Amino acid sequence: MSQILVVDDEMGIRELLSEILREEGHQVRLAENAGEARQLRNRARPDLVLLDIWMPDMDGISLLKEWAGNGQLTMPVVMMSGHGTIDTAVEATRIGAYAFLEKPIALQKLLSTVGQALRQPAPATQPAAVALAFLGKAAIVAELKQRLETLKNLKIPVLLHGEPGCGKALCARYLHHANTPWIAPDSYELLDDPNNNLVGQAAEGTLFLHEVSELSPLQQRILLAQVGRLERYHTRLICTTSRPLAQLVAEGSFDSRLYAAISQVQLRVPGLREHPEDIPDIATLTLNRLVESRQVPPRVLSTAALNALRVSDWPGNLTQLENVVRTVALLAPSQEIGLSDVNNAVSGLDAPLAAAASPLPLDQQLREARDAFERMYFEYHIAREGANMSRVAERVGLERTHLYRKLKQLGIRIQRKEQ
Repeated sequence: MSQILVVDDEMGIRELLSEILREEGHQVRLAENAGEARQLRNRARPDLVLLDIWMPDMDGISLLKEWAGNGQLTMPVVMMSGHGTIDTAVEATRIGAYAFLEKPIALQKLLSTVGQALRQPAPATQPAAVALAFLGKAAIVAELKQRLETLKNLKIPVLLHGEPGCGKALCARYLHHANTPWIAPDSYELLDDPNNNLVGQAAEGTLFLHEVSELSPLQQRILLAQVGRLERYHTRLICTTSRPLAQLVAEGSFDSRLYAAISQVQLRVPGLREHPEDIPDIATLTLNRLVESRQVPPRVLSTAALNALRVSDWPGNLTQLENVVRTVALLAPSQEIGLSDVNNAVSGLDAPLAAAASPLPLDQQLREARDAFERMYFEYHIAREGANMSRVAERVGLERTHLYRKLKQLGIRIQRKEQ
């Protein structure tokens, strides 16, 4: 049985929709304005919302934006209007609305739309324009967003560079056009074979390559050949790097022709230390998203906790901040996350590095003990370098191809998590 929230300022429409939906076996809650809708949505967590656009206190589009911006658009929302326009419908869909119904609503249209919306899986990601809110609002971020908006309708290759976890993938997602292919290979082993036409797979859409500085010389040559197909397939190439590619070119470890091809436009994504004033808002948005997706129990961050997050150093940027927020939300003893909760989590940011102090299994056979040590050794360095395999390879003294082969032998999987 699904819970549906109907939001409309006309009592007759609320009652009619309620009667129809209850006859179909749904539980229905009613709200006559945005204020009531906000309260019921927070308290009841509905499976679907039917939301009128024109209301006296706040229009439905503004409420939809509020939910999306707060990470609360975790249910399908169907907009309703008696005098909507195409522009309004497009705007609602861009924000994240599932569908748009024009009043008077035909019975079969209502039931089919509600049924389809309830069968939709929970969204894995938020709309790109909304997700970009996780970068912040500071002047340096506003300038970046303005440049992204300028590039959005161009097909020219873009190179996004910045520190690990600073939000490069969020920017790439913003540049990507909805309802077109998004190809983002988890492993660059796909580039070992020149017959893997990644550009063709992303035809009319986007090919996204994270951390291209990790490409081997062979993979660089194959990618260079594929770049020549971008125009033929109308594919956009977006690459990211946390290492200065120009320096790698000078050192001879990155192909100068490939660098020229993929860096026709370069955008730098700032790290959190460059706009610390945004950290409290980003932390709150992150916590709301985790709560709404039921990854953590309901929690709120106290003012003292937010201040502690703001003055902390974040070398891992958004990725590291999310990990800390998730940790304190899971471990906090009360609903309000306090200063001590944050201090404990921040002081333990290097906890993965403590793995090296774990006791070795000395009671095993030599080969098993050696594998256990090597597994612990590589996991330590992967955690230390934030899964940047170029730096791991340098740190452990192995060529990257040999490193990947060794990790595969030990059963170590690399999680490429980039925000």
